Amino acid sequence: MLFAIEEINNSTDLLPGVSLGYKMYDTCGSIAQSIKVALALMNGNQIIFTAPEAPCTKPAQVQAIIGETSSSPCMAIATVIGHLATCACLSDKTKYPSFLRTIPSDYYQSRALVYLVKYFRWTWVGAIRTNDDYGNKGMATFTETAQQLGICLEYSVSFFRTDPYEKIQKIIDIIKASTSKVIVGFLSHFDMDVLLHEFSLNNLTGYQWVGSESWIFDSQTAKMDIHHILDGAIGLYIPKSHVTGLKEFMLNVKLLNSSNNDLFTEFWEALFNCKFKELKSTAENPRECTGHEDLTGVQNSFTDMSLMPMFNNVYKGVYAVAHALHNILNCNKTCEKNVQLDPFMVKLFKFEDNIYEVYFDENGDPAAKYEIINWQPRKNGIVEFVTVGLYDASLSPGKHLSMVIIVHLSIQVPVSVCSEKCPPGTRKVLQKGRPVCCYDCIRCAEGEISNTTDSVTCLRCPPEFWSNERRDTCIKKEAVFLSYEEIMGALLTAASLFGTCMTTGVALIFFKYRKTPIVRANNSELSFLLLFSLTLCFLCSLTFIGQPSEWSCMLRHVAFGITFVLCISCVLGKTMVVLMAFRATRPGSNVQKWFGPTQQRLCVTSFTLIQLIMCIIWLTVSPPFPFKNFKEFKDKITLECALGTSVGYWAVLGYIGLLSVLCFIFAFLARKLPDNFNEAKFITFSMLIFCAVWITFIPAYVSSPGKFSVAVEIFAILASSFGLLICIFFPKCYIILLKPERNTKKNMMGKGAPRPPS
Repeated sequence: MLFAIEEINNSTDLLPGVSLGYKMYDTCGSIAQSIKVALALMNGNQIIFTAPEAPCTKPAQVQAIIGETSSSPCMAIATVIGHLATCACLSDKTKYPSFLRTIPSDYYQSRALVYLVKYFRWTWVGAIRTNDDYGNKGMATFTETAQQLGICLEYSVSFFRTDPYEKIQKIIDIIKASTSKVIVGFLSHFDMDVLLHEFSLNNLTGYQWVGSESWIFDSQTAKMDIHHILDGAIGLYIPKSHVTGLKEFMLNVKLLNSSNNDLFTEFWEALFNCKFKELKSTAENPRECTGHEDLTGVQNSFTDMSLMPMFNNVYKGVYAVAHALHNILNCNKTCEKNVQLDPFMVKLFKFEDNIYEVYFDENGDPAAKYEIINWQPRKNGIVEFVTVGLYDASLSPGKHLSMVIIVHLSIQVPVSVCSEKCPPGTRKVLQKGRPVCCYDCIRCAEGEISNTTDSVTCLRCPPEFWSNERRDTCIKKEAVFLSYEEIMGALLTAASLFGTCMTTGVALIFFKYRKTPIVRANNSELSFLLLFSLTLCFLCSLTFIGQPSEWSCMLRHVAFGITFVLCISCVLGKTMVVLMAFRATRPGSNVQKWFGPTQQRLCVTSFTLIQLIMCIIWLTVSPPFPFKNFKEFKDKITLECALGTSVGYWAVLGYIGLLSVLCFIFAFLARKLPDNFNEAKFITFSMLIFCAVWITFIPAYVSSPGKFSVAVEIFAILASSFGLLICIFFPKCYIILLKPERNTKKNMMGKGAPRPPS
């Protein structure tokens, strides 16, 4: 302060012809003492003690007060310029209208500390604060900002250096019981020194400290840390600066001696551990001070120029007052008399001989800029304060913090989280009764994924996709259908082809022996047509195998409906031929006339045409189509043919059933005709098999999932086709190939030798 005042008084541009005076008092860090000396400065040269009923009425002697280093005393004084009072509460102009400062508000420091914690991804921290306005207000802002950025405080305790030992022990117990590895210390250096001593006694090491500007750059605190409690501490401090000529001024003994004799005497005796000659030496202070001791070799806080940022704040504060006074003295006639000093200070001004640019905003605060300091212990036991980054509140969000030389960090960055990050494939579920940073990682359910870390929800995959095993990616579902490559499809295909070959073989046998009585006996034309329709029945089952397409879906059901009606129509015709043939032998019967070959062809054609018309209507109104069934299996897509309209499908199937029942009835009626000629028994047995197969098909088809319903339908087609083929044609093939002696007209007419007993 003295250096700045001398510079101003010697300046020809700033306050020319005006000399600044000063008074200095030591508040001893006491709020009460601060108020006392403030009253002395405002009311006169001496500290006045008056009774409560006798108010101080002496006129003010000073225009401005360069305030205390702490916030609480400054709040008590109120009308000051603060150089180290950082409490955000002092920005409230309704309570402190005349307060300005050259150090940023703790509002910015608290937020900067949160950003610093977030930079290292510490989401679970503890906090210790000084129990005064500086610590309580600063920690309140820190807590509020931390919550906004997803950082949780495991504990937050207050402490003041006059607290009893039990309070300190309680804090130590809380720290030992905690799981967080990071401690934010919003403490004054006085309180930090007291705590540090007790922490050392309890060997409270292994924690990462994050400090406020009050102690993070304090060399005395660093010297006390002999047990390395604070090794690797990181925090914020005022940006480095340099005031030209200040060091030389401070080390000038003559200037010191002339400034204040009492102050010089006390300082000098403490600095060199001596006594001036007017004071008697004692055993504790044996040396006599000369006043000419060499300051250049002394290493202490007074000669430590690392405190230059603090000195610079005082320096700027004095210049701020001087510029405001200069503006008042140069004010034109429009200025009111007895104008206050502080309105002239809330403006931008520049120092004449320095590069600094200082301004106050509407709250009396300067721009908020901090250096990020890291404690780096050296081999000789000395702690070096290394700048590892910058914080500038004037930059846009996200760019405030700049760890420009993070590689210089001496610490191995610890992990301090309540819960480890939830990996992709899981979601966070908060633990009941605990902060939001404490959660469990629950695996996403089937069909859901999370592809980001710490996801709070799982996203459901689209219908055609399913979650992978890790639940972090949606993969395309496997398309399931009855294919030729799988065992079931291959077996059904083989059965279909085998049936086709058998039918072709029977047809060849019948064609070769077409002139024989057994082939001609029961309308050989219908027999060949039945064999043709059975071949189509075996082959139509192949349309049900393979990936469904628009054409295959329509073809499979239409081909199935028409070929089976053709087949049953032929069987029905053969049954009616047998039945009518024996009725025609009765006297006076003309049945043969009404059911000849032409009528048989017409009957088969009519029955088949009806089915064809129903299929055309079905295909026109609502044809079958390929359909992706997502409900059958969770992790698979069932490719199937939707019926379009179930009415069409069941109408086609019902018509086949109706013809089968008619065929069964006619065959049943013809069962007692002579054995040699009668194939009605075999038709009856074949229709029993046919009906049994399709009756059991209905519940099996409805209850079978996906491709198995297709397999059931193919099985029903093949089983009923094999039943008809074996029951109707194998007995005849047996006679043709193995019993040719029975393949005679006489035998067919029942006039041959008697049959051996069965």
